[in-house]
Amino acid sequence: MSALNRTGVQLRAGAPTWTRRCDVAVVGTGAAGMSAILTLLAEGLDVAVVTRGRITDSSTDWAQGGLAAVWSATDSTELHLSDTLTAGAQLCDRHNAADLVSHAPAALRRLIDLGGHFDTDETGRIDLHLEGGHHARRILHAGGDQSGHEVERALVAALDRGGDGGHLQMLTGTRLTDVLTDAHGRACGLAVLDESDSTGRIEARAVLLATGGIGQLWPATTNPPVATGDGLAAAVRAGAVARDTEFMQFHPTILVVPADHRVPGDRGVLISEAVRGEGAVLIDHRGHRVMTGVHPLADLAPRDVVSAAEQAHMNTTGEEHLFLDATAFGARRWERSFPSILQMCRQRGVDPVGEPIPVRPGAHYHCGGVAATMAGITTVPGLRVIGEAACTGVQGANRLASNSLTEALVMGERAGGEMAGWLAASGRPGAAVPRCAAGLIDAAEVSTLRARMAADGSVLRDAEGLTRTLQVLDCLRPGDRLDDAALTATNLALTARLVTGAAGMRTESRGCHRRSDFPERRAGWRVHIDTRMDAAGELRLTRGSSDRRDREAA
Repeated sequence: MSALNRTGVQLRAGAPTWTRRCDVAVVGTGAAGMSAILTLLAEGLDVAVVTRGRITDSSTDWAQGGLAAVWSATDSTELHLSDTLTAGAQLCDRHNAADLVSHAPAALRRLIDLGGHFDTDETGRIDLHLEGGHHARRILHAGGDQSGHEVERALVAALDRGGDGGHLQMLTGTRLTDVLTDAHGRACGLAVLDESDSTGRIEARAVLLATGGIGQLWPATTNPPVATGDGLAAAVRAGAVARDTEFMQFHPTILVVPADHRVPGDRGVLISEAVRGEGAVLIDHRGHRVMTGVHPLADLAPRDVVSAAEQAHMNTTGEEHLFLDATAFGARRWERSFPSILQMCRQRGVDPVGEPIPVRPGAHYHCGGVAATMAGITTVPGLRVIGEAACTGVQGANRLASNSLTEALVMGERAGGEMAGWLAASGRPGAAVPRCAAGLIDAAEVSTLRARMAADGSVLRDAEGLTRTLQVLDCLRPGDRLDDAALTATNLALTARLVTGAAGMRTESRGCHRRSDFPERRAGWRVHIDTRMDAAGELRLTRGSSDRRDREAA
């Protein structure tokens, strides 16, 4: 281990105090990770699973919206594909998007076979819903607004049942620090921190990251506390290409909690897209409709359109928030269709049955991520990335509502199955070779990062603000010890650089990337932006070119 890898860097950490060995190391236990784990075990592999908290601490468990799939004879995969491409603002990979929509129904049926339950109507048929950007009712829900929880429950229950197959090592309270690579740049394991901040090492023949998103980079987010970009940061440090990192989707309707009910550290409450799908409308403080005349679908326009319209309206009027009016629903409909949202709103001093809900946009879903195929294959041999941490081109510049959980299920099973075949055909990796050491960021800088991203890296951006953000990132105080808090600050700082750098390079407005100084979409920017880290820790951005499939998506 005397030589250094020539690509990427890794964090300074002490010698490992413990070591595990396995065939595949999986990080993350949301829908994507759990689907892959079940498939890998069914293939008879030895799987070590790393999860930062409990097995259910994921964005999946928090998801209120549903899962999109063609389920009705009046719908079609062609229409679902068209809606996906339209929402993606001409930056989707048409082939991968078509792959998703064609395999979506089967993925949901597999979940049902595992014991998942979706809501039904009075005839016993699946109750289909409508959400923004969709032109047909194709959203399957569970428990009204508890779809993600049901997906997680069904997958965890399937794992608990066990059965014939491989061997499972479950490491809860354990956090990824770095992907290890051998002398040829192949992933060969993980460096991790356990609950006592002790360093551990997992030696593996292959690595799969399903670590979720980056929402904790902003102060207002729908994401759980674990969404700090750990997988994205670790993959980039290992030499993987990140793609389209500027595209962070801001959900239009995050509850603005009244001042006398605010609690430090309280979760951001998402008011699901489905509430607007059932007829709720956005209004300002004077009661005027916000989305009238903005888009043909009005309040059911794609999320990027709605969030941008909200922000522009607030900038013009000086209002700090808007309102979502669903008072026409009545108590019975709220209690039947959206019980969790109703409860969370009431706990925070807002009763949607009798008053409009104060809302504003909040960080929700990262459409960019580690460049990957639908099987999770990345530019680093032996490293696969799936779910929100990956950028497959399905979401393009803006995710169509309820496509993400469906993509997670499709990718998880695909990655697990193809990884098993790849391992059977490949040799073992070499021993881990250290990469150049990367500096840490002081844990106290997290508040600075979030404030700066809220001010200049949110729904609307401009060159001045993005430059200011990069200057602040250059001046963050270094950390002196690798622990949980410093790892959070370090990963968020790298993620902020990835988002801000690409946002500064893309001089147009497209999808969920909006530049107030370049408000129009530009044909010359129908391309991806790739970012790679060199051996000195510097990020190198490349403006790519649309391939034939991308052009067809237009």
